[in-house]
Amino acid sequence: MKKLITKIVPLAYGQYFNLISLFAPKKMAHKAFNLFCTVRKGRVLPQQEPYLEQAKKEVEIVAEHRLQSYHWPGEKETVLLVHGWESNTFRWRNLIQKLREANFNIIAFDAPSHGYSSGKLLYVPLYEEAVHHMVKKYNPKYLVGHSVGGMTLMYNEYKNPNPGVEKMVVIGAPSEFHEIMAQYQDILRFNDRFMGVIDHYIKNRFGFHIRDFSSSKFAKNNTKKGLLFHDKWDAVAPYHASEKVHANWKGSQLVSTEGLGHSMHQEEVNNQIIDFLAG
Repeated sequence: MKKLITKIVPLAYGQYFNLISLFAPKKMAHKAFNLFCTVRKGRVLPQQEPYLEQAKKEVEIVAEHRLQSYHWPGEKETVLLVHGWESNTFRWRNLIQKLREANFNIIAFDAPSHGYSSGKLLYVPLYEEAVHHMVKKYNPKYLVGHSVGGMTLMYNEYKNPNPGVEKMVVIGAPSEFHEIMAQYQDILRFNDRFMGVIDHYIKNRFGFHIRDFSSSKFAKNNTKKGLLFHDKWDAVAPYHASEKVHANWKGSQLVSTEGLGHSMHQEEVNNQIIDFLAG
């Protein structure tokens, strides 16, 4: 029965959007986009509270969102940490320990609709506004992003290159927005006509078509030193994403792993990050 329901519900959703969009295309595209961007996990869990409470800094106001920031002080260069989808700053705890041992000054924040921050939705252009705000305010020399956070760093560097940033670390990040949207289409059974409606909605709202949003394209203009991590068996973001980015990012190194998964909290990864930032 459960398998039957999981097949029927997406089909019903798809037929509903496909049909109603014939009469109200803009409204249905907006609904489909909001459904895609709805955050269902990532709030601070009780066991995460003690760790995050002791490092709380200011609440930043960005695009009408209240974003919780964190600070672990150090005497060396500032590092900004940018977490991924349905996560929060707690995910960096292993790396933060290594960064503190190396005496880096650490800034992090919860993305809109994540952790202690306000909101219900997240999409990369909104996340980019938050990253841009944090880079301008705290002037980090190094940026580290995981998954969608890494994708956001690539977009921010393309849109608002900052001469104060020297190195970027991108971990298990997707690259092509059209691949993500193709998965969304497949799950909810949207027809190609309705996907065209969504593409038109995104172009009008954000100024780019779905196929135009590409970290591998953004990488062509990236002059920073980069370190890319990606597991060949990553089940969330495809390995070829980082291959494409690396091919276009002249100053990048690609570290390929096998069996470390998508999160990549392992000590061997964090040690390489420290070596890259300190080198």
